[in-house]
Amino acid sequence: MRVHKLAIFVSHPIQYQAPLFRVISGDKRIESVVYFAGRGATEEAYDSEFGRKIKWDIPLLDGYKHVFLGSKFELPKIILAGKGKADAVLVFGWNSLGTLLVCLAAILSGTPILMRSESPLNQELLKTDFSQNVKRMFLRTLFKFISAFLYIGEENRKFYKYLGVPDAKLFFASYAVDNARFIGEAEVLSVRKNALRKEEGIPAGARVVLFVGKLILKKRPMDLLRAYADLSIEDKALIFVGDGALRLELERYVKEKDLGNVFFFGFKNQTEIGKYYAMSDVFVLPSGAGETWGLVVNEAMCFSLPIMVSDVVGCGFDLVRSGLNGGIFKLGDIGSMTLLLEDILKSGRAHSMGKSSLDIVKKYSFVQDLEGLLSALEWVQK
Repeated sequence: MRVHKLAIFVSHPIQYQAPLFRVISGDKRIESVVYFAGRGATEEAYDSEFGRKIKWDIPLLDGYKHVFLGSKFELPKIILAGKGKADAVLVFGWNSLGTLLVCLAAILSGTPILMRSESPLNQELLKTDFSQNVKRMFLRTLFKFISAFLYIGEENRKFYKYLGVPDAKLFFASYAVDNARFIGEAEVLSVRKNALRKEEGIPAGARVVLFVGKLILKKRPMDLLRAYADLSIEDKALIFVGDGALRLELERYVKEKDLGNVFFFGFKNQTEIGKYYAMSDVFVLPSGAGETWGLVVNEAMCFSLPIMVSDVVGCGFDLVRSGLNGGIFKLGDIGSMTLLLEDILKSGRAHSMGKSSLDIVKKYSFVQDLEGLLSALEWVQK
């Protein structure tokens, strides 16, 4: 059995990546080391978009070999010196000097580079200014030196194709969350749906709409609030989980319109978030450009929720099948969002749609990621 030696370069520990690194580390076919440029939220740090200090409450460093780099030049020096020579280097995107230095060192040393990024073509085509054209020229050049690309979904695959990457270099490695953890939580919490609602003051019989994310312009939470205000459903409720600069504006709107059953629960950590999915009936992510995927959608699907997203959200083209597990509405179209919400909540199909969500998201898993990564490693070492 061939063992692939893989160096992974990441900006900082991320709650969504840590369980994936554990899966990679646990496979005997890969010998991996994760190199971090910084510590991120392993220590309490201020998040400007949440508007508060946060520290993730799940293990970010357990279960895999990792190294914190002393400077952005440390890993490039290791690669150039060939110490513990890696068969390949995995990088995430291209938006930091450290990543570009790692790529340069790998190119100079002849080490194959695997790249994973989130960029979807549908959002890329919205950018038409001169600086974006310069960026595309740079990426077309950089991509010629990348040995393989791990694309996270259909729009991401189209993005690489748009910039000249051949099919042979493209390997599917789905964007996933820790399905086992979230589905396990769902099995425990979903049977307590009414009790959980009672704890938070939410009517047991209400049809509950859920938003999870930062309350910032990119996420467009006001679009959802306006659609909720227009819903012709008496027993309804809306939950916002998250914090950010728009919270006061949203709360003012609720007061001005005298809207009932709108709940702002603020930021919730990883071990707390599950109960809000469990007490809800439909999940909505109305985001605009910048929502390159939306992993909260994966989380909601693990809790068997119908899904609604705007036509700009990156994951919609992979995870949302209109009429089967939810629907896609035009960005900023409050009327179509309202009609879709009413259709899902009034039709009696929310439960069957939720089951379809669960079936779909099970195919977007770390197991699938591992197989995609192994296929790429085998390809670059032919």
